[in-house]
Amino acid sequence: MKIKFYILLIVCISVLFSCLKKVDETPDNSSKIQLMWNKSYESDSMEKASIGLHWCYSIIGAKVLNSVVLPSKNSVFTININEIGLDDNALEKIKILHTKIKTTEEYKLKNSIDLGRYVSLLIGSSEHYYAITNVPKKLDEILSNYTLNESKGYVNNSSVSLKHRIIKFSNQKDTKQLFLSEEIDPKNNTIVEYETIEIMENGQLKFGVFDADKNRINAANNKHTKAGKPAKCMWCHESNINQLFTQQKDFPEFLTHLQLNDTLIKFNNRLKKQQNLLTKGVKFSNKQEHTMLELAYITFMEPSALRLSNEWNISEAEVKNMLSSLPTHQHNEFPFLGVLYDRKDVEKFAPYKSLEVSSSIREASEIEVNYID
Repeated sequence: MKIKFYILLIVCISVLFSCLKKVDETPDNSSKIQLMWNKSYESDSMEKASIGLHWCYSIIGAKVLNSVVLPSKNSVFTININEIGLDDNALEKIKILHTKIKTTEEYKLKNSIDLGRYVSLLIGSSEHYYAITNVPKKLDEILSNYTLNESKGYVNNSSVSLKHRIIKFSNQKDTKQLFLSEEIDPKNNTIVEYETIEIMENGQLKFGVFDADKNRINAANNKHTKAGKPAKCMWCHESNINQLFTQQKDFPEFLTHLQLNDTLIKFNNRLKKQQNLLTKGVKFSNKQEHTMLELAYITFMEPSALRLSNEWNISEAEVKNMLSSLPTHQHNEFPFLGVLYDRKDVEKFAPYKSLEVSSSIREASEIEVNYID
């Protein structure tokens, strides 16, 4: 009897450990996501979408992208974010978003989320972008990680700010550097807003916007500046440290405008050298590839009838008939996209419910979504 008992005990323990092993080996479903590409204009392609997706992940810190985000059959990309060189914080935050996405009617019906919607959720929500890239809620937390140079610049004729700007910066060390812009009201010399640029390990720029009390905000105040949301900063900077674009006056105790411009150019040249040494991320030397990222969210936020017919699996004629009462427009930057609608207008006509996106990607939004915190 004792022998039978011990044999039975051993069998039970073996089964238990076998079950535990199976649980441990169960893949983390939140790390994987399927993205549906929907053609939006005549020359659109999955290859272009792939490039845009590479840039989207790179902008939020991914370091390893080559041969990971590739076009696949049936207009679907299958992504495992564990494989693209994101840090633990970014992985944790994106997995929360993935879990939320997979509860939607869209994902359950199609086993995928629209690629443009996904990109809009990652970088078009300031709160998502901040959480994923680890931009703190207080400016002082950023400043504590850097030593600012004693030299600083003064900009009285900015192409972005409606006020004056004091430009401060730390010294450049590999790809680590901070730029701090203090938006100054010249009438009383008070700081009305702060903006930060940090260089990440993968050579991309990380952006933050803070109010006068140094609290993080979703978008710059349009009374002070045209900077908009972090996604607009990405579009404007194009992974560069921008030089001065307008003529400036010189002010005592600050670098002359020529000295400031030369300093910014020097920093950017160093950044370019560092970016070009990187071999596992986006190709920074292909200067126009970032446009594919912009088109990924623009064609989603401002869809054509072609795109909506692909999304909803109906003919273009049916789309146009269904949306005949809605206003249309053309895109100033990309007129080849043709006649376009606004996403906020067409969502109610969709045959399924999806995760709502922020009402604007680049500018301050009436609706600013946050599914991570």
